[in-house]
Amino acid sequence: MLVRIFSFFFVISLLSCKKPRTVYPKVEASSRAVYYVSPSGNDSEAGTISAPFQSINKALNVAAPGDTVFVRKGAFHEKIIFPKSGRPGKYVTLKAFPGEAPAIDGTGLTVTGKDALVMIRNVNYIILEGFTISNFKSSAPWVDVNGIIVDGTSAHITIRKNKVFNIENNAAAADGRSGHGIEVRGNTNTAITDILIEENEIHDCNTGYSENLTINGHVDGFTIRKNKIYNGENIGIVAAGGYAANSVPAYNFAKNGLISENEVYNLDGTKGPVPAYSQHNGAIGIYVDGARNIIVERNKVHDNGRGIGIVSETNNFPTRDCIVRNNFVYNNSLGGIYLGGYIGYTGGGTRNCYVINNTTFFNNRDLGYSGEIEGEIRITADCHDNVIHNNILYARAEKGVFINKQSTDGSNNRIDYNIYFSTGINSWSWNNIAYNNFSAWQAACQDDASSLAGIDPNFINIKLPDLHILPTSPARNSGILISSDIQGDEDIDGGNRVINNRISRGAHQLP
Repeated sequence: MLVRIFSFFFVISLLSCKKPRTVYPKVEASSRAVYYVSPSGNDSEAGTISAPFQSINKALNVAAPGDTVFVRKGAFHEKIIFPKSGRPGKYVTLKAFPGEAPAIDGTGLTVTGKDALVMIRNVNYIILEGFTISNFKSSAPWVDVNGIIVDGTSAHITIRKNKVFNIENNAAAADGRSGHGIEVRGNTNTAITDILIEENEIHDCNTGYSENLTINGHVDGFTIRKNKIYNGENIGIVAAGGYAANSVPAYNFAKNGLISENEVYNLDGTKGPVPAYSQHNGAIGIYVDGARNIIVERNKVHDNGRGIGIVSETNNFPTRDCIVRNNFVYNNSLGGIYLGGYIGYTGGGTRNCYVINNTTFFNNRDLGYSGEIEGEIRITADCHDNVIHNNILYARAEKGVFINKQSTDGSNNRIDYNIYFSTGINSWSWNNIAYNNFSAWQAACQDDASSLAGIDPNFINIKLPDLHILPTSPARNSGILISSDIQGDEDIDGGNRVINNRISRGAHQLP
């Protein structure tokens, strides 16, 4: 008979034992029972700390709502499937033993169809924490290789403090090369809700045409925060709509999400299979593509193909009602922040979005697909009713394009209260016409009366770079207040965004 080990019995055992004290890991207050797994264990044992199971799946099959499974260090070569749900206040928790780093290792495992090392499907109230999830690879055609998948009718899922790497689809581009480090896929008529993905690292994954961390389809309510995503071959984080995740158009877009305090860097699309990336790195750090009501705030996005995109690649799925605020975006290959649809390709576009209080610096290391400088902020097709205020745009001397509106369509896009600075070229583009004079630019866009051009924002150090502003900065307390819902309550560092009813331009607020 399997024995459940309660905290009461732990205490009695310790009091009666004269051996050196065993330190048991802390469990959630709502936990009913605790099981242990070790590579040296045995699935015929009771799953205690002294007689652990050998298989993670064995422990999960035994665990009931409110139970915790602690996994000891070592490698586990098994695909993990959560077979049952928790319930409110009683999560099923799969967690690394404190101070240890167990590995769910795909070495030697076969990838079949759309497959994952950890599958969270049609279950609720689940916590996954503290694992290395790695080495799941395939070169077979038309498979989909994933570290973690959440799909079906799942909800109330926490994925925390895991390291996901070497998840690789190495098939040829023509063979549907695709995969994800973590994918949340709303593929039923029931929305996936209450998703928390925090403090994970995802790196060195070959995701082909797909992304490192994906929220796609019928997902309503998610938070992605404090993750590090780096050294990938395509997009870092995406909230998407309009693709094949869900067959019902009304359900087929992510919404009501927060993407906050992540660092996304070194994504190099030229190393992957996307033909268009072969000469120009198009891998976007953080991408909202056909999703709605998403806040992208307080992230550091650098050294990727592009920085942050609120774009739509799909007709009838505009990116709308989104806010990009209080981010540092720097040293990306092409544009810094990107709005709109693909010119001559899709009609989704970007609607009713805010790009406010961001600091962009030295993007556009390289020329774009048509030999153009994409700009610190790029505006393309079907942009309507968007606001671009309170940003600091610091451009490269030889590529000083601040705002580049490359399409002649769009309406009611408002631009003002920004700071534009370059030690060399100072240029803007409106309706694909370049202006090297700030007054001419203002006349062309019929806006931007309160922005400042040619005035150094006085960053702490442009060589590191450290993009916080000095007390002497003209950005300090010179922005326009909108509302706390739009501008947020915190700056890039978590300090007060508004002090004494004043707001600075850029991502950093000084008292």
